[in-house]
Amino acid sequence: MTVILQPVGGPRLADPADEPAAAPLAPRAGLGAAFGAVYRAQLSRARVARIPLLFVATFQSVGIMVMMRGVVHAGDGEAARAVVAGSTVLVVAFVALNLLAQYFGQLRASGGLDTYATLPVPPASVVLGTAAAYASFTVPGTAVTAVTGCVLFHLSFANLWVLLVVVPLAGAALSGLGAALGLLAPRPEIATLLGQLGMSAALLLGVLPASHLPAPVAWARDLLPSTYGVQALARTFAGGATDWAAVGADLSVCAAVGAVSLFVATRAYRRAACR
Repeated sequence: MTVILQPVGGPRLADPADEPAAAPLAPRAGLGAAFGAVYRAQLSRARVARIPLLFVATFQSVGIMVMMRGVVHAGDGEAARAVVAGSTVLVVAFVALNLLAQYFGQLRASGGLDTYATLPVPPASVVLGTAAAYASFTVPGTAVTAVTGCVLFHLSFANLWVLLVVVPLAGAALSGLGAALGLLAPRPEIATLLGQLGMSAALLLGVLPASHLPAPVAWARDLLPSTYGVQALARTFAGGATDWAAVGADLSVCAAVGAVSLFVATRAYRRAACR
């Protein structure tokens, strides 16, 4: 028989058996549900803050095409297609590469990753959801830039639907690279610098046709993830003469690079969040 001792006239001593049991933790959310939650949250957060920057990205790309119109004639098919395709993908590079590198760099420096680390969500969902939200904002800008370029350089509108494939794949590749740069950079200033350098590379190597570049620069162009999205889009401006096999090959490379870059970004997130 258990005897509970208590002081005379004093309060009754607590029995450990009387304490309530600790409530079990909620189960970890699945990747799909967590991705959807992060995507919606980031989309809502960035709607107000990023729309002005998206306008700047679109205005910048259209301005580059107007400037290049004085150098490249509408009849120069290869150069005209390269200018329009490169300027269109540059909108994706500005948002998905440059801004995402800044965002993750600031998030790491401010301790914001600690908040995500406490949530019962897979690390991949944080990177994928954020990258998808940033890439989604590029869709209107790329459409406006591509249509404006077709008007300026007298290119075919027939295959502009390919943007529905090019934007997600190029966005995945550049978003993964931007997130990795922001998470691996030791300071947010360096993350911003790396994002700016990446966007400058997309501008310089993406807008000019490969045949107009020196061999060493052309090799560097092949290492840039956005190059294959630019090439795929440029091929579709040929109208009825489009080489769809080459378009599919470029998009496949872009998808593979996107998968690798997002994997690297996820590993970098795990490392930064668990440091």
